[in-house]
Amino acid sequence: MKDGFEKNIGHRLHHAARLQRALAARKLHEFGLFPGQETVLKLLAESDGRTMTELASALQVRPPTASKTVGRLSAQGLLARRAAEGDARLVRVYLTDEGRARAQSIDDIWTSLEDTMVSGLDGKDRKRLRKLLRRIEKNLSGQLGAISVEPDDDPVDADETA
Repeated sequence: MKDGFEKNIGHRLHHAARLQRALAARKLHEFGLFPGQETVLKLLAESDGRTMTELASALQVRPPTASKTVGRLSAQGLLARRAAEGDARLVRVYLTDEGRARAQSIDDIWTSLEDTMVSGLDGKDRKRLRKLLRRIEKNLSGQLGAISVEPDDDPVDADETA
């Protein structure tokens, strides 16, 4: 007989997130990365030359945390810090050629993780799951006073709510 807490949605969500993070860590390790570092590479692949403040904001972390991650990625030769043109006090972060190559491989990792997570779910189930997770995010963000949920681009069909 299962304990009541195992039926708790919060527990199930937390457990699934921990398993996903552990599998992501294993896959990222094969590329010499730790969880969180891949996001920095992907952000810079989208828009290279961000400042530390811009990176920290996009990562939703404090600047010292972003700086530590950038330092580790720089030590691996994946990023380079350069003074901004016109203001040497402002430092911008750029991908190196190796950093760009690793950023491209991250899509394969994320696709593999996604395939594993939703194995056995059809398209309708996946759409419904995304919708429900966004609703949970909105509920939690509202309680924290910082609603930053993605727009609802997957409306639930009327027959899905029944």
